[in-house]
Amino acid sequence: MTSDLGGPDLTGDRIEVRSSGPLDGTLVVPGAKNSVLKLMAAALLCDGTTRLTNVPRIADVDIMGDLLAHIGLRVSRPSPDRVELTNDGNITPEAPYQLVERIRASINVLGPLLGRYGRVVLSMPGGDDFGSRPIDMHIEGLRMMGAEFKFAHGELTAAADRLRGARIVFDYPSVGATENIVMAAVTAEGDTVIDGAAREPEVVDLCRLLVSMGGDISGIGTAELRIRGVGRDDLRPAEHHTVSDRIQAATYIASVAVSGGQLTMLDARADDMEMFVRRCRDMGIDISAGTAMLGDREVPSMSVTSTGRLRAVDVQTLPYPGVATDYKPLIVTMLSVADGVGVVTENLYPGRFRYVEELMRLGADITTTGHHAAVRGRPRLSGAPVRAHDIRAGAAMVVAGLAAEGTTTITGVHHIDRGYDDLTGRLAGVGADIVRRHG
Repeated sequence: MTSDLGGPDLTGDRIEVRSSGPLDGTLVVPGAKNSVLKLMAAALLCDGTTRLTNVPRIADVDIMGDLLAHIGLRVSRPSPDRVELTNDGNITPEAPYQLVERIRASINVLGPLLGRYGRVVLSMPGGDDFGSRPIDMHIEGLRMMGAEFKFAHGELTAAADRLRGARIVFDYPSVGATENIVMAAVTAEGDTVIDGAAREPEVVDLCRLLVSMGGDISGIGTAELRIRGVGRDDLRPAEHHTVSDRIQAATYIASVAVSGGQLTMLDARADDMEMFVRRCRDMGIDISAGTAMLGDREVPSMSVTSTGRLRAVDVQTLPYPGVATDYKPLIVTMLSVADGVGVVTENLYPGRFRYVEELMRLGADITTTGHHAAVRGRPRLSGAPVRAHDIRAGAAMVVAGLAAEGTTTITGVHHIDRGYDDLTGRLAGVGADIVRRHG
Protein backbone atom coordinates (compact mmCIF):
# COMPACT_ATOMS: atom_id res chain seq x y z
CA MET A 1 0.00 0.00 0.00
CA THR A 2 1.25 3.53 -0.74
CA SER A 3 0.10 7.01 0.15
CA ASP A 4 -0.98 9.46 -2.52
CA LEU A 5 0.90 12.45 -1.14
CA GLY A 6 3.21 12.31 -4.16
CA GLY A 7 6.40 14.34 -4.40
CA PRO A 8 8.96 14.29 -7.22
CA ASP A 9 12.54 13.17 -6.82
CA LEU A 10 14.52 16.40 -7.00
CA THR A 11 17.87 15.14 -5.73
CA GLY A 12 19.71 16.58 -8.73
CA ASP A 13 18.45 20.14 -8.23
CA ARG A 14 20.58 23.08 -7.14
CA ILE A 15 19.89 26.50 -5.67
CA GLU A 16 21.69 29.64 -6.83
CA VAL A 17 21.83 32.62 -4.47
CA ARG A 18 23.30 36.11 -4.86
CA SER A 19 23.49 39.02 -2.47
CA SER A 20 20.47 41.13 -3.31
CA GLY A 21 20.40 43.94 -0.80
CA PRO A 22 17.63 44.56 1.75
CA LEU A 23 14.67 42.20 1.91
CA ASP A 24 11.18 43.62 2.24
CA GLY A 25 7.71 42.16 2.45
CA THR A 26 5.45 39.65 4.17
CA LEU A 27 5.60 35.88 4.24
CA VAL A 28 3.69 33.09 5.97
CA VAL A 29 5.52 30.60 8.17
CA PRO A 30 4.19 27.09 7.40
CA GLY A 31 3.48 24.21 9.77
CA ALA A 32 6.27 22.56 11.71
CA LYS A 33 8.10 19.54 10.34
CA ASN A 34 9.08 18.49 13.85
CA SER A 35 5.43 18.39 14.86
CA VAL A 36 3.46 17.15 11.86
CA LEU A 37 5.36 13.87 11.51
CA LYS A 38 4.43 12.90 15.09
CA LEU A 39 0.85 14.07 14.58
CA MET A 40 0.65 11.75 11.58
CA ALA A 41 1.92 8.82 13.68
CA ALA A 42 -0.78 9.52 16.28
CA ALA A 43 -3.43 8.53 13.71
CA LEU A 44 -2.45 4.92 14.48
CA LEU A 45 -4.10 5.27 17.89
CA CYS A 46 -7.73 5.36 16.73
CA ASP A 47 -10.03 4.12 14.01
CA GLY A 48 -11.47 6.62 11.55
CA THR A 49 -10.00 9.64 9.79
CA THR A 50 -7.60 12.06 11.49
CA ARG A 51 -7.43 15.39 9.69
CA LEU A 52 -4.39 17.64 9.94
CA THR A 53 -4.29 21.21 8.65
CA ASN A 54 -1.40 23.66 8.21
CA VAL A 55 0.67 20.74 6.90
CA PRO A 56 3.90 21.86 5.20
CA ARG A 57 4.72 20.72 1.67
CA ILE A 58 7.94 18.95 2.53
CA ALA A 59 9.48 15.65 1.51
CA ASP A 60 9.44 14.22 5.04
CA VAL A 61 5.63 14.37 5.08
CA ASP A 62 5.61 12.31 1.89
CA ILE A 63 8.06 9.80 3.37
CA MET A 64 6.10 9.47 6.61
CA GLY A 65 2.93 9.04 4.54
CA ASP A 66 4.55 6.14 2.66
CA LEU A 67 5.61 4.52 5.94
CA LEU A 68 2.16 4.83 7.51
CA ALA A 69 0.52 3.56 4.33
CA HIS A 70 2.74 0.48 4.46
CA ILE A 71 1.59 -0.11 8.04
CA GLY A 72 -2.03 0.13 6.93
CA LEU A 73 -3.33 3.71 6.98
CA ARG A 74 -4.89 5.39 3.96
CA VAL A 75 -3.09 8.70 3.49
CA SER A 76 -4.26 11.52 1.24
CA ARG A 77 -3.78 15.25 0.75
CA PRO A 78 -7.12 16.74 -0.32
CA SER A 79 -5.59 20.24 -0.43
CA PRO A 80 -2.00 21.55 -0.37
CA ASP A 81 -1.93 22.23 3.39
CA ARG A 82 -4.12 19.34 4.56
CA VAL A 83 -3.47 15.63 5.16
CA GLU A 84 -6.06 12.99 6.03
CA LEU A 85 -5.09 9.65 7.59
CA THR A 86 -7.73 6.92 7.74
CA ASN A 87 -7.34 3.92 10.00
CA ASP A 88 -9.68 1.08 9.00
CA GLY A 89 -8.13 -1.27 11.55
CA ASN A 90 -6.14 -3.20 8.92
CA ILE A 91 -2.82 -2.56 10.61
CA THR A 92 0.37 -4.55 10.12
CA PRO A 93 2.71 -3.22 12.82
CA GLU A 94 5.90 -3.66 10.82
CA ALA A 95 8.14 -0.96 9.36
CA PRO A 96 10.74 -2.16 6.83
CA TYR A 97 14.25 -0.80 6.43
CA GLN A 98 13.70 0.68 2.95
CA LEU A 99 11.17 3.10 4.44
CA VAL A 100 12.53 3.58 7.96
CA GLU A 101 16.07 4.42 6.85
CA ARG A 102 14.78 7.47 4.98
CA ILE A 103 13.51 9.31 8.05
CA ARG A 104 14.49 9.36 11.72
CA ALA A 105 10.96 10.31 12.83
CA SER A 106 9.87 6.77 11.89
CA ILE A 107 10.85 5.77 15.44
CA ASN A 108 7.70 7.60 16.54
CA VAL A 109 5.48 4.76 15.31
CA LEU A 110 6.94 2.61 18.10
CA GLY A 111 4.86 4.08 20.94
CA PRO A 112 1.42 4.13 19.28
CA LEU A 113 1.81 0.70 17.67
CA LEU A 114 3.03 -0.92 20.88
CA GLY A 115 0.42 0.84 22.99
CA ARG A 116 -2.58 -0.03 20.85
CA TYR A 117 -1.60 -3.20 18.99
CA GLY A 118 0.86 -4.76 21.41
CA ARG A 119 3.54 -5.60 18.84
CA VAL A 120 6.04 -3.79 16.61
CA VAL A 121 8.80 -4.86 14.25
CA LEU A 122 10.89 -1.81 13.41
CA SER A 123 14.12 -1.41 11.49
CA MET A 124 16.53 1.05 13.04
CA PRO A 125 15.80 4.58 11.77
CA GLY A 126 17.89 6.86 9.58
CA GLY A 127 17.68 10.63 9.08
CA ASP A 128 20.20 13.45 9.07
CA ASP A 129 23.90 12.67 9.15
CA PHE A 130 25.22 14.51 12.21
CA GLY A 131 26.10 11.92 14.81
CA SER A 132 24.49 9.16 16.80
CA ARG A 133 21.16 9.78 18.47
CA PRO A 134 20.41 6.53 20.32
CA ILE A 135 16.91 5.38 21.22
CA ASP A 136 17.87 3.90 24.59
CA MET A 137 15.53 6.27 26.44
CA HIS A 138 12.59 5.24 24.24
CA ILE A 139 13.24 1.57 24.92
CA GLU A 140 13.90 1.90 28.65
CA GLY A 141 10.74 3.93 29.20
CA LEU A 142 8.58 1.43 27.32
CA ARG A 143 10.29 -1.44 29.11
CA MET A 144 9.29 0.13 32.43
CA MET A 145 5.70 0.00 31.14
CA GLY A 146 5.96 -3.74 30.52
CA ALA A 147 7.27 -4.03 26.97
CA GLU A 148 9.82 -6.68 26.01
CA PHE A 149 12.42 -5.97 23.33
CA LYS A 150 14.67 -8.02 21.09
CA PHE A 151 17.19 -6.76 18.56
CA ALA A 152 18.55 -8.91 15.77
CA HIS A 153 19.52 -8.50 12.11
CA GLY A 154 18.98 -4.73 12.22
CA GLU A 155 15.40 -5.04 13.47
CA LEU A 156 13.89 -4.10 16.81
CA THR A 157 10.98 -6.32 17.91
CA ALA A 158 8.78 -5.13 20.78
CA ALA A 159 5.80 -6.84 22.41
CA ALA A 160 3.42 -6.19 25.31
CA ASP A 161 0.05 -7.77 26.05
CA ARG A 162 -0.98 -4.44 27.59
CA LEU A 163 1.27 -1.62 28.65
CA ARG A 164 0.96 -0.51 32.26
CA GLY A 165 1.41 2.98 33.65
CA ALA A 166 4.72 3.74 35.33
CA ARG A 167 6.76 6.61 36.70
CA ILE A 168 9.52 7.32 34.19
CA VAL A 169 12.37 9.66 35.08
CA PHE A 170 14.43 11.07 32.21
CA ASP A 171 17.96 12.24 32.95
CA TYR A 172 17.75 14.27 29.73
CA PRO A 173 14.59 15.83 28.24
CA SER A 174 14.54 13.82 24.99
CA VAL A 175 11.87 15.08 22.58
CA GLY A 176 11.50 11.79 20.71
CA ALA A 177 11.37 9.66 23.85
CA THR A 178 8.82 11.99 25.45
CA GLU A 179 6.61 11.79 22.35
CA ASN A 180 6.86 8.00 22.11
CA ILE A 181 6.08 7.45 25.79
CA VAL A 182 3.13 9.85 25.70
CA MET A 183 1.61 8.10 22.67
CA ALA A 184 2.13 4.72 24.30
CA ALA A 185 0.74 5.87 27.65
CA VAL A 186 -2.57 7.28 26.40
CA THR A 187 -3.91 3.72 25.92
CA ALA A 188 -1.91 2.05 28.72
CA GLU A 189 -3.52 0.64 31.84
CA GLY A 190 -3.29 3.10 34.72
CA ASP A 191 -1.34 6.33 35.13
CA THR A 192 2.02 7.24 33.66
CA VAL A 193 4.21 10.09 34.90
CA ILE A 194 7.12 11.40 32.82
CA ASP A 195 9.51 13.31 35.08
CA GLY A 196 11.99 15.38 33.09
CA ALA A 197 9.80 15.49 29.97
CA ALA A 198 10.75 17.60 26.97
CA ARG A 199 8.83 20.90 26.83
CA GLU A 200 9.24 21.86 23.16
CA PRO A 201 6.26 23.48 21.37
CA GLU A 202 6.08 20.40 19.12
CA VAL A 203 5.62 18.13 22.17
CA VAL A 204 2.87 20.47 23.37
CA ASP A 205 1.24 20.29 19.93
CA LEU A 206 1.20 16.48 20.00
CA CYS A 207 -0.28 16.44 23.50
CA ARG A 208 -3.04 18.81 22.42
CA LEU A 209 -3.95 16.51 19.53
CA LEU A 210 -4.01 13.51 21.86
CA VAL A 211 -6.30 15.37 24.28
CA SER A 212 -8.67 16.27 21.43
CA MET A 213 -8.70 12.55 20.54
CA GLY A 214 -9.85 11.73 24.08
CA GLY A 215 -6.53 11.30 25.86
CA ASP A 216 -6.15 12.39 29.48
CA ILE A 217 -2.93 14.41 29.82
CA SER A 218 -2.03 17.05 32.39
CA GLY A 219 1.09 19.14 32.88
CA ILE A 220 1.33 19.94 29.17
CA GLY A 221 4.22 22.33 28.57
CA THR A 222 5.94 21.45 31.85
CA ALA A 223 8.71 19.01 32.76
CA GLU A 224 6.21 16.63 34.41
CA LEU A 225 3.58 15.04 32.20
CA ARG A 226 0.82 12.92 33.72
CA ILE A 227 -1.09 10.58 31.43
CA ARG A 228 -4.11 8.60 32.59
CA GLY A 229 -4.64 5.74 30.17
CA VAL A 230 -7.92 5.03 28.39
CA GLY A 231 -9.07 1.87 26.65
CA ARG A 232 -7.22 0.80 23.52
CA ASP A 233 -10.29 1.48 21.41
CA ASP A 234 -11.55 4.56 23.25
CA LEU A 235 -9.71 7.27 21.35
CA ARG A 236 -11.47 9.00 18.46
CA PRO A 237 -10.19 10.83 15.37
CA ALA A 238 -9.87 14.60 15.48
CA GLU A 239 -9.02 17.58 13.31
CA HIS A 240 -5.91 19.50 14.34
CA HIS A 241 -4.07 22.62 13.13
CA THR A 242 -0.31 22.02 13.13
CA VAL A 243 1.75 24.52 15.08
CA SER A 244 3.90 26.80 12.92
CA ASP A 245 7.57 26.00 12.34
CA ARG A 246 9.87 27.97 14.64
CA ILE A 247 12.98 26.76 12.78
CA GLN A 248 11.66 28.05 9.46
CA ALA A 249 10.81 31.33 11.20
CA ALA A 250 14.38 31.51 12.49
CA THR A 251 15.67 30.95 8.95
CA TYR A 252 13.80 34.01 7.69
CA ILE A 253 15.05 36.05 10.65
CA ALA A 254 18.61 35.03 9.75
CA SER A 255 17.97 35.92 6.10
CA VAL A 256 16.94 39.49 6.85
CA ALA A 257 19.70 39.73 9.48
CA VAL A 258 22.47 39.23 6.90
CA SER A 259 20.68 41.04 4.05
CA GLY A 260 19.20 43.98 5.89
CA GLY A 261 15.65 45.19 5.44
CA GLN A 262 12.33 44.42 7.06
CA LEU A 263 10.09 41.36 7.07
CA THR A 264 6.68 40.67 8.52
CA MET A 265 6.17 36.98 9.29
CA LEU A 266 2.61 35.73 9.71
CA ASP A 267 1.89 32.75 11.96
CA ALA A 268 5.30 33.20 13.57
CA ARG A 269 5.30 32.54 17.31
CA ALA A 270 7.89 34.57 19.20
CA ASP A 271 6.93 32.86 22.47
CA ASP A 272 8.06 29.51 21.01
CA MET A 273 11.56 30.82 20.25
CA GLU A 274 12.15 33.28 23.08
CA MET A 275 15.83 32.52 23.72
CA PHE A 276 16.75 32.61 20.02
CA VAL A 277 14.93 35.93 19.67
CA ARG A 278 16.83 37.26 22.69
CA ARG A 279 20.19 36.32 21.13
CA CYS A 280 19.14 37.94 17.84
CA ARG A 281 18.26 41.16 19.64
CA ASP A 282 21.68 41.05 21.30
CA MET A 283 23.14 40.95 17.77
CA GLY A 284 21.30 44.15 16.88
CA ILE A 285 18.21 42.77 15.12
CA ASP A 286 14.95 44.57 15.93
CA ILE A 287 12.18 41.99 16.54
CA SER A 288 8.69 42.74 17.74
CA ALA A 289 5.74 40.38 18.26
CA GLY A 290 2.07 41.00 17.63
CA THR A 291 -0.94 39.60 15.83
CA ALA A 292 -2.28 39.91 12.29
CA MET A 293 -5.07 38.53 10.13
CA LEU A 294 -4.30 35.59 7.86
CA GLY A 295 -7.43 35.05 5.82
CA ASP A 296 -10.22 34.87 8.40
CA ARG A 297 -7.90 33.89 11.27
CA GLU A 298 -6.02 36.05 13.71
CA VAL A 299 -2.50 34.66 13.98
CA PRO A 300 0.66 35.59 15.88
CA SER A 301 3.11 37.64 13.86
CA MET A 302 6.66 38.94 14.08
CA SER A 303 8.20 42.04 12.55
CA VAL A 304 11.96 41.78 11.92
CA THR A 305 14.20 44.70 10.95
CA SER A 306 17.98 44.67 10.42
CA THR A 307 20.09 47.73 9.65
CA GLY A 308 23.85 47.90 9.79
CA ARG A 309 26.32 45.17 10.70
CA LEU A 310 25.45 42.52 13.27
CA ARG A 311 27.25 42.33 16.62
CA ALA A 312 29.03 39.12 17.66
CA VAL A 313 27.63 37.21 20.66
CA ASP A 314 28.35 33.93 22.43
CA VAL A 315 25.67 31.23 22.18
CA GLN A 316 25.25 27.73 23.56
CA THR A 317 22.65 25.16 22.62
CA LEU A 318 20.46 23.75 25.39
CA PRO A 319 17.18 21.82 25.67
CA TYR A 320 14.04 23.92 25.38
CA PRO A 321 13.49 26.70 26.36
CA GLY A 322 17.19 27.19 25.55
CA VAL A 323 18.60 27.78 22.07
CA ALA A 324 17.78 24.70 19.99
CA THR A 325 20.53 22.87 18.14
CA ASP A 326 18.53 23.36 14.92
CA TYR A 327 19.17 27.11 15.19
CA LYS A 328 22.92 26.71 15.45
CA PRO A 329 23.89 26.60 11.73
CA LEU A 330 21.89 29.80 11.26
CA ILE A 331 23.59 31.46 14.23
CA VAL A 332 27.06 30.47 13.02
CA THR A 333 26.19 31.90 9.60
CA MET A 334 25.04 35.20 11.09
CA LEU A 335 28.20 35.39 13.20
CA SER A 336 30.27 34.84 10.02
CA VAL A 337 29.41 38.40 8.95
CA ALA A 338 29.09 39.98 12.41
CA ASP A 339 31.45 42.50 13.96
CA GLY A 340 33.74 40.71 16.42
CA VAL A 341 34.25 37.12 17.57
CA GLY A 342 31.45 34.88 18.81
CA VAL A 343 31.80 31.43 20.38
CA VAL A 344 29.08 28.86 19.75
CA THR A 345 28.94 25.83 22.03
CA GLU A 346 27.09 22.66 20.99
CA ASN A 347 25.86 20.80 24.07
CA LEU A 348 23.48 18.37 22.38
CA TYR A 349 24.93 16.82 19.20
CA PRO A 350 28.74 17.21 19.16
CA GLY A 351 29.05 15.90 15.59
CA ARG A 352 26.95 18.70 14.15
CA PHE A 353 29.67 20.97 12.75
CA ARG A 354 30.06 19.48 9.25
CA TYR A 355 28.56 22.55 7.61
CA VAL A 356 31.44 24.67 8.95
CA GLU A 357 33.70 23.43 6.15
CA GLU A 358 31.13 24.65 3.63
CA LEU A 359 30.93 28.08 5.27
CA MET A 360 34.72 28.27 5.18
CA ARG A 361 34.55 27.67 1.41
CA LEU A 362 32.57 30.90 1.32
CA GLY A 363 35.32 32.68 3.23
CA ALA A 364 34.02 32.36 6.80
CA ASP A 365 36.69 32.46 9.53
CA ILE A 366 35.70 29.62 11.89
CA THR A 367 37.78 27.48 14.22
CA THR A 368 36.23 24.39 15.82
CA THR A 369 37.57 22.67 18.92
CA GLY A 370 35.54 19.82 20.35
CA HIS A 371 32.01 21.12 20.80
CA HIS A 372 32.98 24.80 20.40
CA ALA A 373 33.15 26.98 17.30
CA ALA A 374 34.89 30.37 17.40
CA VAL A 375 33.57 32.59 14.61
CA ARG A 376 35.45 35.76 13.61
CA GLY A 377 33.13 37.84 11.52
CA ARG A 378 33.99 39.25 8.09
CA PRO A 379 32.20 42.14 6.37
CA ARG A 380 31.16 39.88 3.48
CA LEU A 381 31.46 36.27 2.38
CA SER A 382 32.43 35.16 -1.14
CA GLY A 383 30.16 33.04 -3.32
CA ALA A 384 31.25 29.49 -4.19
CA PRO A 385 29.80 26.02 -4.81
CA VAL A 386 28.72 24.38 -1.50
CA ARG A 387 26.78 21.31 -0.43
CA ALA A 388 23.89 20.85 1.99
CA HIS A 389 24.80 18.06 4.44
CA ASP A 390 21.47 18.08 6.30
CA ILE A 391 18.24 20.07 6.48
CA ARG A 392 19.34 22.96 8.68
CA ALA A 393 22.87 23.11 7.28
CA GLY A 394 21.32 23.44 3.82
CA ALA A 395 19.18 26.36 4.96
CA ALA A 396 22.28 27.96 6.46
CA MET A 397 24.01 27.73 3.07
CA VAL A 398 21.11 29.66 1.54
CA VAL A 399 21.41 32.35 4.23
CA ALA A 400 25.17 32.49 3.69
CA GLY A 401 24.62 32.98 -0.03
CA LEU A 402 22.58 36.09 0.76
CA ALA A 403 25.62 37.45 2.59
CA ALA A 404 28.16 36.58 -0.12
CA GLU A 405 29.50 38.52 -3.07
CA GLY A 406 28.95 36.68 -6.35
CA THR A 407 26.99 33.47 -6.80
CA THR A 408 26.62 30.68 -4.25
CA THR A 409 25.49 27.37 -5.76
CA ILE A 410 24.06 24.82 -3.33
CA THR A 411 23.74 21.14 -4.16
CA GLY A 412 22.23 18.39 -2.06
CA VAL A 413 19.05 20.45 -1.88
CA HIS A 414 16.94 17.33 -1.35
CA HIS A 415 17.96 17.75 2.30
CA ILE A 416 16.38 21.22 2.31
CA ASP A 417 13.22 19.78 0.74
CA ARG A 418 12.85 17.45 3.71
CA GLY A 419 12.21 20.34 6.09
CA TYR A 420 11.40 23.53 4.15
CA ASP A 421 8.20 24.40 2.34
CA ASP A 422 9.33 26.36 -0.75
CA LEU A 423 12.26 28.14 0.88
CA THR A 424 13.37 29.48 -2.51
CA GLY A 425 9.95 30.85 -3.45
CA ARG A 426 9.32 32.47 -0.07
CA LEU A 427 12.67 34.26 -0.10
CA ALA A 428 12.29 35.32 -3.74
CA GLY A 429 8.88 36.74 -2.82
CA VAL A 430 10.49 39.22 -0.40
CA GLY A 431 13.26 40.34 -2.73
CA ALA A 432 16.03 37.74 -2.47
CA ASP A 433 18.03 36.99 -5.62
CA ILE A 434 17.53 33.23 -5.49
CA VAL A 435 16.52 30.62 -8.04
CA ARG A 436 16.18 26.87 -8.14
CA ARG A 437 17.65 25.01 -11.14
CA HIS A 438 16.38 21.55 -11.98
CA GLY A 439 18.51 18.53 -12.71
